[in-house]
Amino acid sequence: MKSQAFACAALLLVTACGQKDEAAAPADASYQETLMSQLLDAQPGDTIEIPEGRFAFDRSLSLTVDGVTIKGAGMDKSVLSFAGQIAGAEGLFVTANDFTIEDLAIEDTKGDALKISEAENVIIRRVRTEWTGKPKTENGAYGIYPVQVKNLLMEESVAIGASDAGLYIGQSQNVVIRNNRAEYNVAGIEIENTFDADVYGNVATNNTGGILVFNMPNLKQPGARTRVFNNEIYENNTKNFGLEGTPVASVPAGSGVVINSNDEVEIFDNDIRDNKTANVIVSSFYSSGFSEDGMQSDFDPYPQGVYVYGNSFDGGGDNPDGLKLQALKIAVAGPLGRIPDVLWDGYVDPALTGASDVLCVQNGEAKVLNVDGPNDNKSPQVAEDGVHDCAFDKLPAISLTGPLSGL
Repeated sequence: MKSQAFACAALLLVTACGQKDEAAAPADASYQETLMSQLLDAQPGDTIEIPEGRFAFDRSLSLTVDGVTIKGAGMDKSVLSFAGQIAGAEGLFVTANDFTIEDLAIEDTKGDALKISEAENVIIRRVRTEWTGKPKTENGAYGIYPVQVKNLLMEESVAIGASDAGLYIGQSQNVVIRNNRAEYNVAGIEIENTFDADVYGNVATNNTGGILVFNMPNLKQPGARTRVFNNEIYENNTKNFGLEGTPVASVPAGSGVVINSNDEVEIFDNDIRDNKTANVIVSSFYSSGFSEDGMQSDFDPYPQGVYVYGNSFDGGGDNPDGLKLQALKIAVAGPLGRIPDVLWDGYVDPALTGASDVLCVQNGEAKVLNVDGPNDNKSPQVAEDGVHDCAFDKLPAISLTGPLSGL
């Protein structure tokens, strides 16, 4: 599982390992007008090349022209610094189809670093987004933030320090997220209200939660059919620094993979270890702490068809976040024990037949803890052998289409 694809050296992700060889050079402010003009004057088919250097920006950049490529000299060589940003909600905001961005970094934005909205055929490759100080609520919410995107490839990129999600894919379709690194974010990688996503070859560590697959109400579309596989998801124990009232603010520190209200999710062949609350959490909207007031009537709050198999689990569950989870651990495992690898809130859609419609686990000695959420956690217990010994039909691999075919 610990292949060269996971190594910082192999990916040349120097900053992703939390190390910088020397203090950052002063940023050059003279390049701002040049790049803004290039983005404004761009024509379909253009490649905008960002030279090596560190460049200062005090306002957002935007692109609205289809068929443009933005290319730097490397994520540690072409750095767009927004540390002095005084205007705009993002670093770079793109509303354009057939868009590629690669080999650059966006640092210290006031809001989201890179946002791409309502686009088709998007490639994000070797892009680093980072807030260079310590993790804090005042950091921007999202690092790399494609939303309402169809046909998306995100690879070999890095997200550090986001106060919501480092790599967030929302309300999108046909998505491949591979060989990235997410570290010191609240959510490392989050797939939300998205159909048909493959998430593989990534490293998620030192976040509050490693990889999240969520469905939330009152958005333009629900989501389903996500495969999370061949990832390293370890030591996601950073204290939650999300903004109070946001969905991720309720994620307990020490969460490896979290599935909330989502259907047809496969978690397999991952290396998941040392996440102090639980290596895998499966929950419904009713455990999120959010009010049901105003929730759309057709929203499905229950997870269904979650399939956990073939993962390597080690450690974790030994020091869960918060007094309630600490008490839960002591109740089911004693003061020196640990929460089993899979924690389930116990909610079942009344239209289903039972637990085996929600969650199947075929993962060696891994156990499931049912926390009995529907009864206010009065009778949590480790599921008996056989309760979750079932299987769902496996999902097909995602095939990128159109100009992304074959990538």
